[in-house]
Amino acid sequence: MAPAAAPARWADLRRFTSARVALGRVGNGLPTAAHLDFQEAHARARDAVQSALDHAALAAALAPLGLPVVHVASQAVDRRTFLLRPDLGRRLREADRERLPAVPGAFLFVVADGLCATGVQARAPAVIAAALPLLARLGLPVAPIVVADQARVALGDEIGGAMGAALVAMLIGERPGLTALDSLGLYLTYGPRPGRSDAERNCISNIRPGGLSPAQAAGTLTWLTAAALQLGETGVALKDEQPQAPLLPPRC
Repeated sequence: MAPAAAPARWADLRRFTSARVALGRVGNGLPTAAHLDFQEAHARARDAVQSALDHAALAAALAPLGLPVVHVASQAVDRRTFLLRPDLGRRLREADRERLPAVPGAFLFVVADGLCATGVQARAPAVIAAALPLLARLGLPVAPIVVADQARVALGDEIGGAMGAALVAMLIGERPGLTALDSLGLYLTYGPRPGRSDAERNCISNIRPGGLSPAQAAGTLTWLTAAALQLGETGVALKDEQPQAPLLPPRC
């Protein structure tokens, strides 16, 4: 039986999304090609969760920024523990706490592997490079960059609190999906300290090709930072109200 052709209105939707739409069907199931493509994407996503940061390459990419780099790890001793014990990924390894410099009132970048290191490796240095000159206009000193292994988002709060940072931007690998294995997320927290909740930070997600560019992410980060300094808060109290460009250009 030949696959059923997708209706034109569904096929046209493919111009706007990488989601699996208009795949066609064979009887009550998917065409073989679509089914195999799904299985391959699922396998790639599972493999991506196991990815790790290449510290030498990351250090080389961060070196032109001129900031010291400090390496730390969470209390999750390996990847399996990290996946099974999210709580340990939110807590700093005690041996690393003493190595963190005090930077009261500074802006802190934490670069972490999270659930997929691929996007972090590729785009975190570019986001920081784009953000530094914008943050300089706010008069904020920037702390040494902290690179964290086996890290969950909340680890940035403990690191920032230990260093006395005014704000922390956690650049972390997002959960890989079937169409995006390299997405970088950025979480901004004002007054970081252990115990901060998700409601107390702002998220900039989908930093990847086909999503936000590093320059766009840096612009949003700077706008949120300026607003957070005025408000004294991040999270649900801080709305991203910067002017937005139209999603689609006007038709001629």
